[in-house]
Amino acid sequence: MGELLLVGAGGALGCCARYLASKAAAALVPQFPLGTLLVNCVAAFAAGFLLGAAGEAHAGSERLRVFLGVGLLGGLSTYSAFSVETFTMLTERHYLAAAGNIGLNTGLSLVMVALGWWAAHTLATALSRGA
Repeated sequence: MGELLLVGAGGALGCCARYLASKAAAALVPQFPLGTLLVNCVAAFAAGFLLGAAGEAHAGSERLRVFLGVGLLGGLSTYSAFSVETFTMLTERHYLAAAGNIGLNTGLSLVMVALGWWAAHTLATALSRGA
């Protein structure tokens, strides 16, 4: 039951952050779902960082991983919004924008996971040398 509450609390924070980021980005770029792209990239980087940290000696607690990885980042990133936005672009015949949305969300998310993992590994290596 405790893990479920951690997931719920993290998810609520992540969902609120996603909503605010999407609203702010829509005000800047109304013709493209920039907010979804940004939150997916941020969440992917953070997930990669957690993945990299999990393999290091300073992995942290399972409860923290559940709160951050499953809850917060799960609530922050959004495959459903990405899918709806892409589908809407397709039905409105904005094929190039839809293709760009697919490529950017998929490609950048993978790159951000790798960068997050690399950052965690690099930080852990630097900390272990300094200790």
